[in-house]
Amino acid sequence: MIDWSCIDTVLLDMDGTLLDLHFDNFFWSEHLPRTYALRHQISKEESSAYLYGECGAEQGTLQWYSLDHWSQRLDMDIAALKRELQHMISARPFAIEFLTQLHHSHRDVVMVTNAHRKTLEIKMDNINIIHWFDRVVVSHDLLAPKEEQDFWHRLQQLHPFDPSRTLLIDDTEQVLASAQQYGIAHLLTLLQPDSQRQKRIDTRFRGIHHFDEIMPEGPQP
Repeated sequence: MIDWSCIDTVLLDMDGTLLDLHFDNFFWSEHLPRTYALRHQISKEESSAYLYGECGAEQGTLQWYSLDHWSQRLDMDIAALKRELQHMISARPFAIEFLTQLHHSHRDVVMVTNAHRKTLEIKMDNINIIHWFDRVVVSHDLLAPKEEQDFWHRLQQLHPFDPSRTLLIDDTEQVLASAQQYGIAHLLTLLQPDSQRQKRIDTRFRGIHHFDEIMPEGPQP
């Protein structure tokens, strides 16, 4: 599926790609609505409907990914609530082995995530994979989410790469479409970002189930 001889740079998403998206989905669809309902003495259904409307209106924007934004908007410490579930954070199958192989192949390996810095800290406190990367890029630092072209232009300035020899693996199709528009030639998605939800069968981009399907070869000469 991947001709590794054509790849110099590998850009990897975090949530839903390297880490199981079940933690995030459970937090936003179950834990937060339940906590919000208890605080405001409303039903969980009312809480879910309200939060769905609030969050949906900003989906794909930088604010949508910001814990500070939602903490202020909902008057709740979202980071603290996430830490209550941190035991649920887990790596996707073969993710660590894949990162190990990439590291030994001497390619440039860059994490590109829309996750807020506080989210990144919570995740890495539980599964620290930072040392496998040459650079970790958080979209909030570039003032644009990966869904926008500004992200890729600013990433290029920060960490120069040849789009024609770059692979991006991400579970969000809007992100992959944005990367494709920028000119990144090699794009893959994940067919089951959340281990507790059904495998996707209608992805626009080529997909893999687990990373053992695309393990890179050894060190480059």
